[in-house]
Amino acid sequence: MISPTERKYLYFAVFASGMTTLAVELTASRLLGNIFGTSNLVWGSIIGLILIYLTVGYFLGGWWADRSPHLRTMYVIMAWGAFLIGLVPLVANPVLRLAADAFDQLQVGILFGAFTGVLILFSIPITLLGMISPFAIRLAIRTPTEAGRISGRVYAVSTLGSFLGTFLPILLFIPTIGTTRTFIVFSMFLMLVALIGLWLSYGWRAALLWVWMPVVILLLVIFGFGRGVKATPGQIFETESQYNYIQVLEEDGYRYLRLNEGQGIHSVYHPTEINYYGPWKQFLVAPFFNRPPVVPDDVQSIAILGLAGGTIVRQATEVFGPIPIDGFEIDGRIISIGEQYFGMNQPNLNPIAQDGRWGLEHSPRKYDLIALDAYRPPYIPWHLTTLEFFQIVQEHLTKDGAVAINVGRAPEDRRLIDTMVGTLKQVFPAVYVMDVPETFNSIIYATQQPTSVDNLYLNLFELSESQNVHPLLIEALQITVLNLQPTPESSTIFTDDIAPIEWITNNMVLRFMLFGDMEALQ
Repeated sequence: MISPTERKYLYFAVFASGMTTLAVELTASRLLGNIFGTSNLVWGSIIGLILIYLTVGYFLGGWWADRSPHLRTMYVIMAWGAFLIGLVPLVANPVLRLAADAFDQLQVGILFGAFTGVLILFSIPITLLGMISPFAIRLAIRTPTEAGRISGRVYAVSTLGSFLGTFLPILLFIPTIGTTRTFIVFSMFLMLVALIGLWLSYGWRAALLWVWMPVVILLLVIFGFGRGVKATPGQIFETESQYNYIQVLEEDGYRYLRLNEGQGIHSVYHPTEINYYGPWKQFLVAPFFNRPPVVPDDVQSIAILGLAGGTIVRQATEVFGPIPIDGFEIDGRIISIGEQYFGMNQPNLNPIAQDGRWGLEHSPRKYDLIALDAYRPPYIPWHLTTLEFFQIVQEHLTKDGAVAINVGRAPEDRRLIDTMVGTLKQVFPAVYVMDVPETFNSIIYATQQPTSVDNLYLNLFELSESQNVHPLLIEALQITVLNLQPTPESSTIFTDDIAPIEWITNNMVLRFMLFGDMEALQ
């Protein structure tokens, strides 16, 4: 029979165990997401396996508690679970660095093996933590009549800890100290809880037997930890925010922004060059589908959803002048990096660290051009693809406004583009598609007014005759004219109620994982 003091501390230990379990799950998603991305396939793998590990822990915990109903046994199990949590990132980091190199070289076998291996690393510590709640119930029950009340109390306390563990890593620890140190913090905290529990119940000698655990973790951190998450050639900066793992690379004077697994360039910067030969400048074309003559001065305001490091801002300011630009970027850390590394310091830019849909919906302004650069398989935010979202876009365009959307695709799979066009047609009278050459990107344009592709040809002809038009705009118009595609038909409409975009993006990811089809992810 445990004393009242031991019982109170038992509940606190259950709280700490529940908090650590969820913290490990959330931090595991970042540990893997830095290399393999944060698609729902990655999330599903992590959540599913951790639930299996907890299931095994619940079963074994109940069985073991009946055979050794002692606080010492429970706290030793907790200490081992905490210790192994601290080892996970230290053991996984070399494997993940190998996987990062394999991702750059498309060595699919190594990637799959690394992904599986790291997930397996969590099996023992999570199973051990799963044993704590049934152990606590067995120890806290004094009479059969209180079994229900004690069980409910233990699971309530554990769930309350899990609630706290859901937010602490993402909102506090990962953005400030990084993923590996977050594991270490929760590992050391739970070990301390276990050691104090042993000391309270059995004296300092019982606790002293296990002091070597935090000492080993600290020594491994001091002597075995120090390299960054990745060691990509040309890397000049890396960090983690509450949303992303962020890299800045430099090569031949150009800087590149990469996020998470790094299989895409989100922004490019060069101090003297403005043409980056990618999809960015193609956004500037959208207003010129309107009836001629359309001149650059007609574009007086722009909104960008998916600001990143400000590549579009720099090009738009060159072409249209210092007009007001509202840039929505959900990750405020990326905005800071854009200002520090990508020259994103234009006086006409108003960077806004908000979700693009929420920010646009609450903006008091109307825009001549809305550029949407937040899609990239498999990270396409479904709430930015729906009929209701495009109605918000339409409401925030001026009378002759236009929207341009950058959409990643696979060479033989245009389902995403087709469905996006079908959805846009429910809101806008004219929709166009062009394929960006030498990429797997398409730009979809939609206009507020009924327009014709002939307008684009005529505007290009008239602007080409002018001496006051930036050559970047002329080139963008020419590329669009040469690469226009037939506007597809689609009976599928994405809505806030149902937007099964994951079916398409998951298929692309699976093709990559199984066949190394990199084209499906660009």
